[in-house]
Amino acid sequence: MKTWNAAIWILAGLSALWADAGNAADVGPGRAVVHSALGGFILGYDIDPDGTEGLLSEALTLPGGGYDIAVETFDQRTGAIVKVVRQQSATDNAYATLGIFSGHVGLVEFEHTRGLYVDRRLYSTLSPLGANRITGRWTPPFSAAADIITSAAASQGSAESAFLGFKNSVSDFSSYVFGSNVGANTFGPLIQVTDPVFDANNSPVMAYDSGANQAVLGGSYGCYGCPTRIGLVDLATGTQSSFTGLGIGFVNGIAVDSETHIACTTSEIDFSVEFYDLVAGTGKIVVLPGATNQAQSGGAVAVDPINKLFLVGQEFSSTAFTGSSIHVFDENGNYIESLNGFRLPASPAYMALNPGQRTGYVIVTPALTSLQSFRY
Repeated sequence: MKTWNAAIWILAGLSALWADAGNAADVGPGRAVVHSALGGFILGYDIDPDGTEGLLSEALTLPGGGYDIAVETFDQRTGAIVKVVRQQSATDNAYATLGIFSGHVGLVEFEHTRGLYVDRRLYSTLSPLGANRITGRWTPPFSAAADIITSAAASQGSAESAFLGFKNSVSDFSSYVFGSNVGANTFGPLIQVTDPVFDANNSPVMAYDSGANQAVLGGSYGCYGCPTRIGLVDLATGTQSSFTGLGIGFVNGIAVDSETHIACTTSEIDFSVEFYDLVAGTGKIVVLPGATNQAQSGGAVAVDPINKLFLVGQEFSSTAFTGSSIHVFDENGNYIESLNGFRLPASPAYMALNPGQRTGYVIVTPALTSLQSFRY
């Protein structure tokens, strides 16, 4: 059993933090904005960390009912739509972008609806993304109708990635994980997560440590005083372990640097960021800069494995008078900078990164029809 040593860093001096964040004029929201081609709300998006394009899915609500739906690629530099890859009109079906994986492979889910219910889930690949067309199928070890994928982890250059989901069953609340080489359409075993804190009804989050070939889970029962918990699942053998985390309340976001095996999470009730060395068995917790209450808790976490940084989204900024922020930390838990001037949703907003360019995209509220570029 590892001993997890906590060091709490309270980052004070709000006015000084605002001044620091304002010193770097080249960081923060950029000029490039992606607008969905049909004007619909965006259902998943990502950018190629080793390329020039991005991928999104959208659905436009029609006045008489139903939706116009589409899958689109866009230019990372300008935000312009490159091509509408697939489109359906006046339908109850839906597309959802799951991510872009090693080898420039885009992955899109298609949900076919019969009546009020989804009766088929099919998965298509764009390989390479720059071809701007559907090129193949991805066939995960889940039922095509009942089972739901909730998380697809970034691969960080590895051919493999990890996926988290659950079975749509009234008797089975367990989460399941599996590994996959998306471009090759190959899969590891489907593994049931045994620790109930990671059951689907507790909204667990997941990242992938490709260096150890393990899914890294974050979860909690969410009550006031309930600690977070971190789970490790070997995607080859199914071996599992977990330990009590340093945060309190639900885990809102998680990311892992696969080279250093450093994990970063955000926790809801104590508005903090936690850093874990998964090899050394140590950890520290850092209150978000200027944060004073739960409303200023962190959301999604993204990792930049090239520059060894973690980015933390925050719906209600603690470093600006209005709007949302993205806070940047190094892997030792040191606060680097705050990017202010965003409009993030209440649910954790995915930050799609191109680490080589130190750029990214994130969704914009309230319409959810556009993506805002940023630099860090």
